[in-house]
Amino acid sequence: MLYPIISDDHNHRSMSPYRKLAALLLVCATATAADKPRTPPPVKPAAQYPMNDAHEDEKVTIAADPCTDKDDCPFFRLPYTSHGFVAVRVIVSNDRDEALNLDACVMQFLPAEGDKEGAATDEDLNRRLFAQKSFGGPHIPLINTHPEPIDKKILSDDADFGFATTIIPPHSTRAGYIFYDTKGIDDPVLKHAELYIKKVFYNDDRGKKHELFAFQLPFDKWLAAQHQPLPKPASDKDSDKSTDKPTEKTPPPL
Repeated sequence: MLYPIISDDHNHRSMSPYRKLAALLLVCATATAADKPRTPPPVKPAAQYPMNDAHEDEKVTIAADPCTDKDDCPFFRLPYTSHGFVAVRVIVSNDRDEALNLDACVMQFLPAEGDKEGAATDEDLNRRLFAQKSFGGPHIPLINTHPEPIDKKILSDDADFGFATTIIPPHSTRAGYIFYDTKGIDDPVLKHAELYIKKVFYNDDRGKKHELFAFQLPFDKWLAAQHQPLPKPASDKDSDKSTDKPTEKTPPPL
């Protein structure tokens, strides 16, 4: 049985264990509500995205749908795109009778100029978003031998929006967000850039492992779809030409 704790001043009681427990439960409930799972946007078959590479003979299509502005992906808990990252949703549609295996898959960002970029890790995101801005002065900072813990919001976003599994079942579509550090790339970072995906495997009915051809997805496809020109309206001049009847010549006077 729990009893209230009596303070040195017998006219006042300190917080009882009941109240402490209630306060703790309230804090935990608030934190849980703030970090509750979020639902990713609905996913479509990969062929329905403008930026896709369809391997018809291999019966696999991979698409990408980038997010370069935080207003276009408000479901993230943190503003990654405001800190030099591009979020890219990779969509894999497997129309084969065998499952695909992405365990060894490599997804590289190839800018128009410069070196290729591998996908950012949770540690990369954490370092950029939460690293100290300055150590101040000419002093050399001490080497930190203890890795910084990953922020819970980054881990939650990875759990909610990353690939839930590296196995893509037959006749199914799976998707997940990955991030690329484009801070050192000149704007516009996506122009003439490419997403290069390789080392996608499947096992045949005899258990033999096969690798698919690499997938190449130019971001120019996505950029073109964002700026589709509207049909040119007919000008008044063109309208007059289409509606006016031919002018009949007046016969000369006798």
